[in-house]
Amino acid sequence: MTETQNLNPIGVVGAGVMGRGIAQILVQAGQDVWLHDALPGAAEKAQAAIAQQLGRLAEKGKITVQERDRALARLHLAADFSELAPCRLIVEAIVENLDAKIALFRQLEGVVAEDAVLATNTSSLSVTSLAAGCKTPARVAGLHFFNPVPLMKVVEVIGGARTAPAINDALTALVEKTGHSAVRAKDTPGFIVNHLGRAYPTEALRIVGEGIAGFAEVDDVMREAAGFKLGPFELLDLTALDVSQPVMESIYDQYYQEPRYRPSALARQRMTAGLLGRKTGAGFYTYTAEGTKVDQPKEEEDLSQAPLPHIWVSGGEEGDVKRLREVVSSLGGVVEDGDHPTEGSLILLCPLGHDATTTAHDLHLDATRTVAIDPLHGFAAFSGRRTLMATPATSDEALRAARALFGRDGVPVTAINDSPGFVAQRVLACIVNVGSDIAQQGICSPTDLDTAVRLALAYPKGPLALGDSLGANRVLTILERLQAFYGDPRYRPSPWLKRRAELGMSLLSPDKLRF
Repeated sequence: MTETQNLNPIGVVGAGVMGRGIAQILVQAGQDVWLHDALPGAAEKAQAAIAQQLGRLAEKGKITVQERDRALARLHLAADFSELAPCRLIVEAIVENLDAKIALFRQLEGVVAEDAVLATNTSSLSVTSLAAGCKTPARVAGLHFFNPVPLMKVVEVIGGARTAPAINDALTALVEKTGHSAVRAKDTPGFIVNHLGRAYPTEALRIVGEGIAGFAEVDDVMREAAGFKLGPFELLDLTALDVSQPVMESIYDQYYQEPRYRPSALARQRMTAGLLGRKTGAGFYTYTAEGTKVDQPKEEEDLSQAPLPHIWVSGGEEGDVKRLREVVSSLGGVVEDGDHPTEGSLILLCPLGHDATTTAHDLHLDATRTVAIDPLHGFAAFSGRRTLMATPATSDEALRAARALFGRDGVPVTAINDSPGFVAQRVLACIVNVGSDIAQQGICSPTDLDTAVRLALAYPKGPLALGDSLGANRVLTILERLQAFYGDPRYRPSPWLKRRAELGMSLLSPDKLRF
């Protein structure tokens, strides 16, 4: 089976939001679809919703009236399973429960032809386990759409351990016919997107759990400095903790407690308390009945007239130190040139992967006058937001002076407690590292990995392209220093990252051989 037309007509079982979205894009792509749901009236309701959506597209000029009518003519309702008998492909979009899905497929095996394809829209269950419950495992595959289906232009095509290769080819061609991007994945916990997506919230939760920064501070940094559309806690509130936390725990357990995916006790506690996010009106933030975030007023000290001491700059990579000196001078600071800071001067450090305390200790500096600034995204106005970091001993006067200096040109400043890797360094290094290990495991191609993450998670870049833009060597340095500080295998660098950093290669470069 290699031709897309061999999959026509198609049955969609489950007429909820996901099922109706799948049916809509299939009929728009010219496929005949039979929609079935065990709940009386559900299929009729879905048909009406699809008609309404297609009508809106026609009103906006995105499709013609003729295209709308032809698509609706391809949509049929199946009152019972017997009407699905002619279907060459069945896509199930029912409850996320392995036993329920196996029971459904066993029923369908008695209805459809022996060579018809059975595809599951599961987001986290094992395709191999589902196939093992069927008479013909070779025809079972995963076809994971994302919600809302018409807008989320990526679909994971997952082959189980016994899925026939031709089925993956046919499903890939079908997805591409709908105008969505098909990404091929091995059957592993979380596949591509839910696997990679564990790095962003879990590291942010660890940062908050250590008292390094608050929820809003982490979100501000990741949005405005790192360029994410939503901060990790805004994202958790949007998806809801009772959805996200079980996924984090499930992937951690399915990977036999792999430290890179370790979930947070903090999130479990908040979920237990019912602080789920937008849908409950309270999560990491508070929301109105319409789901709008209620902004909490921040009291900002006016430092515009604060006097600046002389400034001594060190404690970072050579290029970072040079750039920091230039930015300090451009902001009106007087930079000292000596090998040691003079008495009373402000000591500015720009460590990569180290914390301010370790850097000050190694350079024999006065920690009471020391403040660090994150060099990862540069220090100039285009950085979007600057992150300052204090040692436990940093004086209020020193921190106030640093904030006054770096707020002079209107760039917002976030101050945090001491941490190896600040906020952005830690979170981004973890994203790149998990992405690198997905590539190392051969779960998907490097290109499919970055495509899936960009389209499904709306990250500014895919994890491998992100690592290239930051510099693989810099990411490797951050991870090695985090691992050395914490002694935690969570931060051990992936061999994929380490080898490509050492060879000066792009993280998107595939391995020479495939097995």
